Amino acid sequence: MEFITNFPLFTIVLSLFSGVLCYMLKPRVAKIYTLVYEGFLILLVSAVLYYVLATGQAFTYVMGEFPAPWGNEIRAGVLEAMIALCFLIVMICSVSAGFRFLKTDMDESKLNLYFTLVNLMTAALMSLVWTNDLFTGYVFLEILTLTSCGVLIVREIGRTSLAAVRYMILNLLGSGLFLLGVVLLYDLTGHLLMVPMKETIAELATDPAVLPVIGVAVGILTIGLSIKSGLFPFHFWMPDTYGWATPTSAALLSSLVSKAYIFLLFKTYYRAIGIDVLQQLPIRHVLLVLGAMGIVVGSLQAIHTNNLNHMVAYSSAAQIGYIYMGIGLGGVAGYTAAMFHVMAHAITKSQLFLTTPRLAEVAGGNLKFQDLQGSALKTRVAGFYFTIGAFSMIGIPIFAGFSSKLQFALAAVTGAGIKRILIVMLALAVSSMLNALYFVMTLIRIYTPDGDNNRSVMTHHHINYHLPMLLLTAANLLLGLRCDLIVDLIGKGLAMFG
Repeated sequence: MEFITNFPLFTIVLSLFSGVLCYMLKPRVAKIYTLVYEGFLILLVSAVLYYVLATGQAFTYVMGEFPAPWGNEIRAGVLEAMIALCFLIVMICSVSAGFRFLKTDMDESKLNLYFTLVNLMTAALMSLVWTNDLFTGYVFLEILTLTSCGVLIVREIGRTSLAAVRYMILNLLGSGLFLLGVVLLYDLTGHLLMVPMKETIAELATDPAVLPVIGVAVGILTIGLSIKSGLFPFHFWMPDTYGWATPTSAALLSSLVSKAYIFLLFKTYYRAIGIDVLQQLPIRHVLLVLGAMGIVVGSLQAIHTNNLNHMVAYSSAAQIGYIYMGIGLGGVAGYTAAMFHVMAHAITKSQLFLTTPRLAEVAGGNLKFQDLQGSALKTRVAGFYFTIGAFSMIGIPIFAGFSSKLQFALAAVTGAGIKRILIVMLALAVSSMLNALYFVMTLIRIYTPDGDNNRSVMTHHHINYHLPMLLLTAANLLLGLRCDLIVDLIGKGLAMFG
């Protein structure tokens, strides 16, 4: 077997090792090491993506060479490599672009501890992407929960402490439900590896008496991950969690952590339950409806808040609804739209959360809309990057958000019934109008001159901010202008996924 098949495991092991190492390094050295190491992981994952595209097939790395059902497996295909690459790009951009605020939001002598958490979070993210075993998924699910709370609470103000406690309680509830669902599936099948579990479930599902039991297990598991990822009506923790976190943490939590939970759920559906069995369960209809409701409700709540970060947070709740709506639609087109939006939202939302503090900085450190008037005129660079993210969220052509919404529309009219078409099209239409309303209102506010204080002021936009933001902008344009290429790659990944 080619040496390159070890690379997925390396991304996990090196991340765990780096977490321990950064604990012993000085803060500045820990930052440099983390950026270099994250860049090295990008090279490893890029090599994996090239390898699976060149060979035309996924590969499985068996831990300890123990075969199923005793072994533990890592699996890499086109879709996993794409998601992992997207996660790592957003990770390195978030750490670099938000570093200046890290130094002001926490004790500088403890910055090495933050990078310890970031590296352990990277290990958890890579594990959830690569794992082919449900219990391993649960273990790293908990590691991701703990590191998420850690990066949230580092900004030592009362609101983040309260948000961290609420986030921890809800995430532990979600983890418990996920574990309960896994236990029920293990009790039914005797397997934790995804492929043997799928084969056994396919046999059991032929018995009409067993199918409801499978449905209960899948439903419990789905509720758990829905709570953790913020699907409506479980999204109420988002404003405080994202709104009061330091910018790097807000970008990581909204762009990566919630998407990792959804990707694990998608893998469980596709590789552990089986799409044929899932089509017989009512859970997909529930996800479609809740996703569509989340799109509308999240957008409405974004309109009614007077805090910029809270608006972007509620927008995240709406965007999570898009992904679940795509999974609920089902079929290759629905799953393609969902996975496309995972990447589009991860890139765009991180760009927004890394820009809002720059706008607030020239507005007296306040995120309230009335205080942000003219802020984009005072820091034109941040205003430009925020505008790019806003245009993508609205769905302006050439940006990722437009291509994403187009994929959902195509998925709705491809093999869906009239009711499903109406639900999806109505949700897309209403959300697009609402997105345009609150983002255009925000753009008008930040570009409206504020008396004689609309002159550009001195802000510190160094290369460690420009470079990651330009990279995120380029990725956004790539998804928008070459969505055909990305959709084709996702299609190849889904073909290998079964």
